[in-house]
Amino acid sequence: MITMNRRKALSLIGAAAATSTLSAPAIASNRKIKVGALRFTSHSGSFVAFERGYFADAGLDVEFKFFQAAQPMAVAIASGDIDYAVTAVSGGLISLAGKGAIKVIGGALSEKKGIDGQKILASDAAFAAGLKTPADLGGKTFGISTAGSSFHYMGSKIASAEGVDVKFKPLQKVGAIIGALKSGQIDAWSIVPHIAKPLAGSGKVHIIGNVVDYLPNYQVTTVFTSSKNADNEQAMTKDFLGAYSKGVADYDAAMVQKSGGDDGVNQMVDLIHKYVYVDRPREKAAPSIINGSMYLNEGAALNITSIENQLAWFQSEDLVSKDISIDTLVDPSYVEIIKS
Repeated sequence: MITMNRRKALSLIGAAAATSTLSAPAIASNRKIKVGALRFTSHSGSFVAFERGYFADAGLDVEFKFFQAAQPMAVAIASGDIDYAVTAVSGGLISLAGKGAIKVIGGALSEKKGIDGQKILASDAAFAAGLKTPADLGGKTFGISTAGSSFHYMGSKIASAEGVDVKFKPLQKVGAIIGALKSGQIDAWSIVPHIAKPLAGSGKVHIIGNVVDYLPNYQVTTVFTSSKNADNEQAMTKDFLGAYSKGVADYDAAMVQKSGGDDGVNQMVDLIHKYVYVDRPREKAAPSIINGSMYLNEGAALNITSIENQLAWFQSEDLVSKDISIDTLVDPSYVEIIKS
């Protein structure tokens, strides 16, 4: 059982009307909150909101806490170690929602037809042995972080669509999966393009397909918080989502729509590089950051159909309780709900 720490409530001062997008600050200025993130380009909505002062304008003093996988973030939300996070739906997240600890309150990264998305990869050894397309995955080893992760979900859905069976190998961290794929210890994996494309460029890995062809409109990541925040800190939650949504709008305009041309892309790359590929010089990091320019949902809108499909899969695999409903997992009151 996971123990949840009670956090001392902070008083609201000067509450004002707010909406779930672009809201005016409704809470005391400089309210300190911790936001969970991965050092992925797909988490740039939060980074832009911080760097361009949108969180500060909303009265939020944000501190980032970085993780290496999705499930630890869910545990951190439940325990009160962080307040908000963006990450993939996982078995751990759903189970904690079933315990009344967390709520999904918005959508982030999405697979969208016509926009570059996650790639299906094969190791060089497996490729040479005949793994040329996802249809060739039968009997192959597919890397995942943990059972019940988004990698597990994607691999299973891809294999099911092709009518083949795969063997899943949990490796805990993204770095370990990359190492196993490059060395041929696993045969296949699926991952965001800013990781997939450089790996393919190394010659040790090959792109053999696109996740969007198997999971169109897949809600890859969500915005989530504790049930306490969703239920009792509505002003703060709206202000967080409003500021985050401004960051997403700037990111999509610069990196997906490219409305600012090359100058807009370069300015955004400079910003993102403070958080992603920080161990590389800017000139070496830039191509990977640009390659990771996937679509982030405008206004943190949430594709509820995709979330329902994911919940059904986790339950069918006996990874989470069948008693958990979509209403237990999602609070739909904060953002636009998409059904597609």
